[in-house]
Amino acid sequence: MRNLKMVIQYDGSRYRGWQKQKDVDITIQNKIESVLSKMIGEEIQVIGCGRTDTGVHAENYIANFHTNYDESIDNMLNYLYEYLPEDIVVKSMKDTGERFHARYNVKAKTYVYRINNNKFRDVFNRRYTYHVIEKLNIEDMRKAAGFLIGTHDFQSFTSLKANTKPTIRTINYIDIKENDGLIVLEVNGNGFLLNMVRIITGTLIEVGKGTIKPNDVEEILQKKSRAEAGPTAAAKGLCLKEIQY
Repeated sequence: MRNLKMVIQYDGSRYRGWQKQKDVDITIQNKIESVLSKMIGEEIQVIGCGRTDTGVHAENYIANFHTNYDESIDNMLNYLYEYLPEDIVVKSMKDTGERFHARYNVKAKTYVYRINNNKFRDVFNRRYTYHVIEKLNIEDMRKAAGFLIGTHDFQSFTSLKANTKPTIRTINYIDIKENDGLIVLEVNGNGFLLNMVRIITGTLIEVGKGTIKPNDVEEILQKKSRAEAGPTAAAKGLCLKEIQY
């Protein structure tokens, strides 16, 4: 039995996220499983490194699947490239250890959120950036982000209902850079709750606007209430950049 590890790139604009859903065909997992199953001639179940929300993109999403199929990796990659939609590409594939599990073995994830902070939207990247017209104060955003570094209860920064699952996570770093009006926010942590990166981003945007003071973010964290944090930033600006094992 082979255990094959895939690195996948996808534009999530027209999909309902990664995870296969009942009666919903438009998910990344469903598209890949359908093509693999047709190629191999057996029902293939793909294990993903985690869920991504509707409309979220991925640069290096990791997944694995088990099969007895003995075709070469090059031939499998060529088949996937030909039959998957143009907005999904399996960038690489390799045989990996029997015990490798794309989700359970994850040590850290890196997400990137892109904000267009120019006066006008960019017609060419409008599907991958969130347009904010008000000039954002980057230094205030960085100061606020500092309160989120480390291990905390992120109940205020998730759409999960209170007490439904553990909400303690560790954020290793939040890096915020700006170049020619494009603000790139990079977040690395050991795992993320439902909508967590988007709510953190939405809160930091409000800090950048001056609606929330940087020091208030520490209090928002301590109150453990979703109502205290800022809005959930648009999904289209978010991209899964990297998975660490």
